[in-house]
Amino acid sequence: MATAALYLVAAFAGGLLAVLVRLPPLVGYLAAGFVLGAAEVAEPAFLEPVAEIGVALLLFAIGLKLDLRSLLRPEIWLTTTVHLVLSTAVGMGLLGLLAVLGSGLLGGDGAAALALVGFALAFSSTVFVVKVLEDRSDATSLYGRIAVGVLVMQDVVAVVFLSAAGGRAPSPWALALVALVPGAWVVHRVWDRAGHGELQALLGVLVALVPGYALFEAVGIVGGVGALLMGVLLAPHPRAGDLSRSLLSVKDLMLVAFFLQIGLHGVPTPADVGLALLLLVLLPVQAGLYAGLLWLLRLRRRTAFLAGLVLANFSEFGIIVVDVGAGARLLPQRWVAVVALAVAFSFVVAAVVNRRGVELASRLSRLLPARDAERLHPDDRLVDVGHADALVLGLGRIGSATYARLGDHGLRVLGVEHDGTRVQELAGRGFDVVRADATDLEFWLRVRRAGSVQVAVLAMPFHRANLIALARLQAAGFEGLVVAVARYDDDVVELRAHGADAVFHLYGSAGSELADRAVEVLRRSAGSSEGEPA
Repeated sequence: MATAALYLVAAFAGGLLAVLVRLPPLVGYLAAGFVLGAAEVAEPAFLEPVAEIGVALLLFAIGLKLDLRSLLRPEIWLTTTVHLVLSTAVGMGLLGLLAVLGSGLLGGDGAAALALVGFALAFSSTVFVVKVLEDRSDATSLYGRIAVGVLVMQDVVAVVFLSAAGGRAPSPWALALVALVPGAWVVHRVWDRAGHGELQALLGVLVALVPGYALFEAVGIVGGVGALLMGVLLAPHPRAGDLSRSLLSVKDLMLVAFFLQIGLHGVPTPADVGLALLLLVLLPVQAGLYAGLLWLLRLRRRTAFLAGLVLANFSEFGIIVVDVGAGARLLPQRWVAVVALAVAFSFVVAAVVNRRGVELASRLSRLLPARDAERLHPDDRLVDVGHADALVLGLGRIGSATYARLGDHGLRVLGVEHDGTRVQELAGRGFDVVRADATDLEFWLRVRRAGSVQVAVLAMPFHRANLIALARLQAAGFEGLVVAVARYDDDVVELRAHGADAVFHLYGSAGSELADRAVEVLRRSAGSSEGEPA
């Protein structure tokens, strides 16, 4: 128990220090893992299974939002295939160049070893990328869906590699997994009766870990793939979003164990640290390759760079690849520590970069040539807002209610949402809604040029997205009123300081509205009592 307490204290201290210097907590967890590893503190027996559960729940949550048909789009399967080939070649080339220059860091490793390391570093981290997208509330945006699709395709390649490298093909019993498709109907019916509380969350954990992770592992397929596919099978249920939200805290807490584990892959030498730092040169190359490929597939420059930046990191899968390679004597064991360090360092760099990823993508977009609007990908064309008096950005529960009330006041309202599925659903209910990104400067330039919009309501669930949208509309010269929604007191202060004309505290406003309704009912009740005959 003392060791567990030490790990908890180290994780919390690392996460808190990271937050204090304005970095994501996961950077602190990684640092805590390296400190514990360097101090040779014994790894608790529970750490690995907790980390595996966290990753399984993360993949399950991805599946709940995933449309498998999207994987057939060229911007996903073609980008994944070409990028893996090019990135492997570039990684092998960098290591080969170091070897030619006589670097003692490589220790005379052969071409096969360099190719395997290049392949290991060509993958992006599913855990890290999805965490960034969830923190931005961008998992359902166009670039977010492309990034998740690329990660899923990479996971498929990973399964094939591990099966081949491990000499363990899936069991013939794997064919029986087809029965999970009709079995999902049974789970849907059970889910209908489970309610919205802890029983629903328990059902999600059960499905992700038993028929998902454990069953797939038993037949020789990576368990994470099973968790992902079970999420996909449950995605059509009306309460899939509700289930995903109910698992959020559990998943995030267990992923702390995953990030701690990254730092426990042996004590690196100074030479290992130096080589790991040199490997970070590959990160801008990866981002550029992703952006270039997506731009060639007719995505807007900004969308291409957003996806490229969020995918520019090394994957925990790289550690597994070199570990398998070292076990098969394809490369020295020291590469495990080097790649583990490179993965951790890449998370730190990517976390810092993606804190300002939206702004950085807008600046980097100038590096690629502009393309005529009619030649852009149909899903990535700018929208026309010229007919609207009011914009509501983010059409969740609050945004949808705001849209309806503004319409009641006679305004021509346009809803703006970046989730394509949500746009279709709202359009079917009679909403005038378009799919667009409120953090896109070009979108706000169009709003300003339209000249008709009098008020913009920032009702997105992620505070930083509202802040970025506020900065963008100001940079575009928007002259209408800006109203924003905030969940916390400090968010209210920050939005007002950045120029919002009015900010409504979500919970405070709800309490005031509830009190007003209570007084209204009380007055009606008193009036009806006074009117009753004696």
